[in-house]
Amino acid sequence: MFDYSDSGVTIAAMIDNRRANKEGLYPVKVRVTFKRERKYYSTGKWLTLTEWVRLPDAKSKKLSDLKKDIQVAFDKIKQATRDLIKDDLFTFDSLNIRLGSALGLSVNTAIKARIASMLENNQVGTVAIYKSAEVSLTVFAGNNIKFNQITPDWLRRFERYMLDKGKSYTTISMYLRSLQVIVNEAKAAGIIKANQYPFGKGKYEIPQSAGRNIALNLKEIARIVNYECKNSKQELSRDLWFFSYLCNGANMADICRFKFSNIRGNEIAFYRQKTITKTKKKKLILAIVTPQMQAIMDKWGNKSNNPDDYIFTFMKGGESAIEEKKVISNLISFMCHHLQIIGAALGISNLSTYTARHSYASVLKRSGANIAFISESLGHSDLKTTENYLASFEQEERAKNAALLTNF
Repeated sequence: MFDYSDSGVTIAAMIDNRRANKEGLYPVKVRVTFKRERKYYSTGKWLTLTEWVRLPDAKSKKLSDLKKDIQVAFDKIKQATRDLIKDDLFTFDSLNIRLGSALGLSVNTAIKARIASMLENNQVGTVAIYKSAEVSLTVFAGNNIKFNQITPDWLRRFERYMLDKGKSYTTISMYLRSLQVIVNEAKAAGIIKANQYPFGKGKYEIPQSAGRNIALNLKEIARIVNYECKNSKQELSRDLWFFSYLCNGANMADICRFKFSNIRGNEIAFYRQKTITKTKKKKLILAIVTPQMQAIMDKWGNKSNNPDDYIFTFMKGGESAIEEKKVISNLISFMCHHLQIIGAALGISNLSTYTARHSYASVLKRSGANIAFISESLGHSDLKTTENYLASFEQEERAKNAALLTNF
C-alpha cells in the first residue's frame, strides 16, 4: 500500500506495535531504510492493530480519511527522497532538513536534530561542541535562527561577539565549523541556494587558530621519563603519557580501546576514533611496539593476552558510547592532574595528555623525518593538514634563530 524503493533507499508505512497509548492505539510511522540504517518519521496518526489490517480496503469515512492523511505524509517523504536521489545528495541529515523546511525548520532545531542523530549513532565525541555552539548561537541571535539569516556579515558579527565574550579563536573555529556542517546540509537539501552560501573565499572564512607551542624537546621528554614519581598515580600517568608519545602520539581515547588483536607482529595497528566516522577513506595507523612500550604494557596492562580483551583495563567491554566517553574523560582528567604536578616539579608548563602527540610530531620534524611519514603516522588525510599542524610548533625555533641575528 505505502511502499517505495529507489537507489538503495526503501520507504514503507508501518504501525509501531511496541507500545499502545491509553486508548489502545498504536502510532503509524514511515520507515526509511538506507545502507542498513533505519529512521522512523511520525505521520501523527494512531490506529488499532485491527484498523491497520483493514486500512488497505477501507470503506468507512473514518478509515478512508486516515488513509488519505497517511498517504500525504508518505508522499511528502517520498518526494523529498526522490529529489535528493535525483541530485545524488541523499543522506538522512539532508532528508531531515528538507522535511523540516516545510515546518519552518530553524538552525537551532537543525543542530539539535544533528545532536540527537549523533547520540543515536553513538557518535558522542563532538556532541559537546555542537551543544555549546547551539547555546552560543541562541544567546547571540535567538532560538529561531533562519538559514537565510546566515550571511558573511552575520558570521563576522558572531565572531566579534564571541571575541568580546573572551572566547579564543580555537573555540570560535570549532563552533563555526559545526555551524558550517549544518549549513552545508541545508544547501544539499535545497533549503538555501548556492549563491546564499556564506562560507568560503570572498565570503566568510572561518579563522584559523594560531595553535599553542606545547611540543616538548627531547631533553624535556627525557626528564619526564626519568622523573622519580612520588606515588603510583603519578607513575601511571607518566608511563601512559610516554606510551602515547611512543605510539605515534595516539590519544587516550584510542589507547583505551586498544585490544590485543590490534597487535600485529611487532606493531600496533589502529584507526583514530576522532576521524573514523568523518572520512570516507580510513587511515590505518601502524606504530612499532618499542621495548619501552612493551614494558609499560607488561607493567600496567591486562595479563590475559586474549585477542578480544583490552590491553589496558580502563574499560571492561560492553559499555555504551556515553559510558566509554565518561571513562576516557575521567582518565584524561586523572592523568592531567598528576602530569601537572610532575610538570611543576620539573619546571615544564602545560604538561598534559595532549602534549604527547604534539611532541611526537615535533621531535620527528626537528630530527629531519620526512613530512609524508609524519603525516601517515599521525593518521592525517593529507600533507596540508600535517603542515598546518606542525607550523605552530616551530615558533620557538624561529625566535631562537632571530635572536642569533643580533648575537654580536
